[in-house]
Amino acid sequence: MTSPAQHPVIWTGTYTPDGGGRADGIGALAANPDGSLGWLGTAAKTDSPSFVAVHPTLPVVYAVAEQRKMVRAFRRSGDFGLEPLGDPQRAGEATCHVAVDRQGRFVTVACWGDGQVLLFELDADGGMTGRFPAAPSVDPHTSLNPGEPRQSRAHASLMLADGRIMTTDLGHDTLRVWNYVPGTGLVADHEVVLPFGSGPRHLVQHQDGNVFVVSEYSVEVFIVRPDAGTFELVFRGPATSGSSLPDDSGAEICLGFQGSYAYVGVRGSNVISVLKVGAGGTELIPVKDTPSGGNWPRHHLVRGNWLHVAHERSDNVATFALDAVTGCPGDVVHNLQTPSPTALVPSI
Repeated sequence: MTSPAQHPVIWTGTYTPDGGGRADGIGALAANPDGSLGWLGTAAKTDSPSFVAVHPTLPVVYAVAEQRKMVRAFRRSGDFGLEPLGDPQRAGEATCHVAVDRQGRFVTVACWGDGQVLLFELDADGGMTGRFPAAPSVDPHTSLNPGEPRQSRAHASLMLADGRIMTTDLGHDTLRVWNYVPGTGLVADHEVVLPFGSGPRHLVQHQDGNVFVVSEYSVEVFIVRPDAGTFELVFRGPATSGSSLPDDSGAEICLGFQGSYAYVGVRGSNVISVLKVGAGGTELIPVKDTPSGGNWPRHHLVRGNWLHVAHERSDNVATFALDAVTGCPGDVVHNLQTPSPTALVPSI
């Protein structure tokens, strides 16, 4: 175990035994200046915190309890510990993602199992108060498949720069845009329907306002652009330089090098794909696929010139140095063994 240091902490989401994993709860990693990561310990023992998020100004961390259908808040204690803040809050089936408003007013929670998107308002200490379920979603493809109704599967939320919220629905191949109304919760703004069977999973907003999306099922990337406040689909392309395999699934997408490159993780083939951002943020051009350094790259993080990749099934976080010119990773420069990591989120 690394001794507590002055370096920033990266929280790890994990699976515990109730979710088929080997972790004890939220992990804490020391982010060293040389790119290496050090294991500090388990910050909080809690059931399957498969995704975590941090408050923008307070030392508060939010974590889902995926199998328990809950979301929890924790307050930082000591060098890297976390202690419960308030009671766990009830969520939905397979609570898989949590995100925090940029102003710290609320958190949103996505539930893969039943498609719910929930909003919890926050008090001055960062504790969760009111719970507001969003209006039930409508399947835009019902008329296309009348005999095969599909389950809504909300998977992630993104806080947009203009204050709205965008969520992905894997089951309905849909991006939904919401407005936050205090005391009411999420109010639908509009939807963007992606190609049938694509399965939008995670998303990130580029500095020009466009949103980049990786699809889990079709292993593609999409770009939606805001036009007078309404997002429209402007790009669809492969997520990798090579062809994806039948059992591959897209995982995470993030940006690096001042938004010049996007990085996509693909499970199955176990690669990280580098894509160059072109045409003023309206194209994603595959550059290179690199072995991810483990099995099942669930989530990854670009930190300066370093790329950290969390592997759920091989119990490790692999670190790569990124080339300053091409943005591509080289060989693994550090490998940290840590149980069942599913998310990497820097502390404030």
